[in-house]
Amino acid sequence: MKNGVKMADIAEKLGVSVVTVSNALAGRDGVSETLRQRICQAAEEMGYKPSNTKSGKHSAAVPKLEKNVGIITSERFVGARGTFYWELTANISNKLSAMNVLTLYECISAENEEKAILPNMITEKKVDGILVIGQIKRKYIERLSKLSLPVVFVDFYDSRFDIDSVNSDSFHGSYIITDHLVKMGHRKIGFFGTINQTSSINDRYLGYIKCIIENRLTYRSDWVIDDRDQNGTPFSRIDFPDDMPTAFVCNNDETAFRVINALRSKGVRVPEDISVVGYDNYTGSSICIPAITTVDVDLKKMAAAAVDIISRKLRDPSYSEGLRIISGKLIIKNSVLDLRGSYGE
Repeated sequence: MKNGVKMADIAEKLGVSVVTVSNALAGRDGVSETLRQRICQAAEEMGYKPSNTKSGKHSAAVPKLEKNVGIITSERFVGARGTFYWELTANISNKLSAMNVLTLYECISAENEEKAILPNMITEKKVDGILVIGQIKRKYIERLSKLSLPVVFVDFYDSRFDIDSVNSDSFHGSYIITDHLVKMGHRKIGFFGTINQTSSINDRYLGYIKCIIENRLTYRSDWVIDDRDQNGTPFSRIDFPDDMPTAFVCNNDETAFRVINALRSKGVRVPEDISVVGYDNYTGSSICIPAITTVDVDLKKMAAAAVDIISRKLRDPSYSEGLRIISGKLIIKNSVLDLRGSYGE
């Protein structure tokens, strides 16, 4: 082995036989799914490289599935959060490709989503499983729920349907970033996001509300402001209340970026006059001036979780994961003003 890592090294690390490692990496039967995942993860972490065989093929460093998986996304996310979802899709596709899984992608048009028209790759039985990235309408979910195919949702969920999903911890993430504003002395805090547009925005709103309630702060409905219409299209104009809070919690960085620009056009400085925080730690959070304090979403972990769940379901149709949550962390940048001392603290 060029890198010196052998199957025996993996076997010794995990306390299993070399035969077990070989079977797991080749995707053969006789190894539990839990142990297979442990072996594959260890192989990746140790930098194991499969050796060439006489036929020129390679042994697998991850279990081979040789399946087709469809990835679908609503077109309304291609513009608003396109870069975020494209990177998530690319991460998922690359991981599936390493498992000999062919991915087929389709962007669902607004008309097809509204009418719950499934893509040809599903109706013509070209795929063995489906990953849905980004919220889709309930009518469409109902159609998917009736399929005999494994289905996994990524970055959203719907509690009315027993469909596995992978999500960032939106509720807790929004709570901790709102609480950061409170710790920095803010007592008048608003929220930007169309609450019922996605499960993620809804959860982020609820995390914001929890923090407001726990700290006995005043809740004002005029400080909860929609950022997009019911089709998911961001508003071209942002209207602010006459009586402004000292800070806004935005449901994502793209919205925070737009809010900061809209405030600037009104002559309002961020953070000197109003503080603004986001969620995602993606694109706008770093290129914006000031850089946006936000919550990091680990796209690689989300992609790995989605691939793990769909691969388990492809091997065992009875497997059920439920809701898998990927924790985030607060990333402090430059968009929050420290008001401690302003209220006698």
